[in-house]
Amino acid sequence: MDDLGPPRAVRAAFGAEGHPVRLAGGKGGTWRIGDVVLKPSEGDDEVRWRAAVLAALPRSPHLRIARPLRAADGDWLAGGWEATEAVAGHPDQRRVDDVIRVGAAFHELLTAVPRPAFLDTRHNPWAYGESLAFSDVPPPGPRRPSRLLDELLALRRPADLPEQIVHGDLLGNVLFADGLPPAVIDWPAYWRPPAWASAVAAVDAMVWHGAGTGVIDRWAHLPEWEQMLVRAAIYRLGTWDAAGWPQEPEEAYRPVVATITELVVPTT
Repeated sequence: MDDLGPPRAVRAAFGAEGHPVRLAGGKGGTWRIGDVVLKPSEGDDEVRWRAAVLAALPRSPHLRIARPLRAADGDWLAGGWEATEAVAGHPDQRRVDDVIRVGAAFHELLTAVPRPAFLDTRHNPWAYGESLAFSDVPPPGPRRPSRLLDELLALRRPADLPEQIVHGDLLGNVLFADGLPPAVIDWPAYWRPPAWASAVAAVDAMVWHGAGTGVIDRWAHLPEWEQMLVRAAIYRLGTWDAAGWPQEPEEAYRPVVATITELVVPTT
């Protein structure tokens, strides 16, 4: 890959014709060519599993799905790239309540999907953060000192909820277009309670997009909501730590962590 986009052989394999346009977001490696969106695979087993699941999902009046495309040889991959159909719309992180509702509808479609084996072998900063949020035994590897993470880990309590496959990064991956149902794209899969996926969207909206803490109150009916918020914040801060990024975004997270702390340990 270079500034001209995916290799020509990859474009031909997926029938992508036209001028490549680099798309914003993600890791900067996603391109749109005509009606096709192409991006490098970040795990072939996961790509093939995800494509097969999405291709089989029924249509829903509540959401659209960026359907995967097969290459000319019938595989979901070509030259280390995957492809989906382009869908109209743009993310709007201010619409966190709509995003959470779309996520719930998406998860409803996935209730019968069994747990995929690749989750046991996936190793990346996001998998580390998720494991730190939920595991009784911390994941292997050194952890940088973090007062905020330590505070959150001390707030964690048992939360016995049914788990299923969920979308772990909803807020920026729901597209809105006038006259159309919202569209779900770029699905990182996790085996966790759906309420946790909603909590991740809520925490992201409060930390980075100016959403007030009212989003917490509006979704307080979700099961084990306080503990899901704790785990959502651990997931994000743990990922930041594991990725080795230069500095934890402490100032951005501190007010949200304080709000979550007050919920879990109310002042008297």
